[in-house]
Amino acid sequence: MARKRKKLFACGHKGYGQICHRCEDERKAKESKTVEKEQKKLEKQLWKETFEGDPIDLTGLMPNLVMKARNIIHSLDSGQDYRDFGGKRLNYDRQVISIPLNRDYRMICHDVDGKPTPQSVVSHEQYNRTKPGA
Repeated sequence: MARKRKKLFACGHKGYGQICHRCEDERKAKESKTVEKEQKKLEKQLWKETFEGDPIDLTGLMPNLVMKARNIIHSLDSGQDYRDFGGKRLNYDRQVISIPLNRDYRMICHDVDGKPTPQSVVSHEQYNRTKPGA
């Protein structure tokens, strides 16, 4: 029995089918890459839009720190005590409250009418430099 003869497709490849499967696979891979890129771009845009409602700038932080900071801000707004998060008043200025987010970052709050108001999130290095006498 004689073997079927290979076709020469318009793209220049040879094969037995009605279409060039190599070019078809490349086209599908390219389409899926563009879909993934668009989806990633949309997710990034949605993530950036979530920062608009924050009372302080959290844009330079890692996502886990952003979530933790938002959780603390929400809890402070609902009346929870800052000491529940390991926060403390600073010795040199008792109106300033420092709440640790992790080992490397602190949230600085000011006591306004007995309620802590978030001012900024700083790295531990910046936090140590801003203290007088340190």
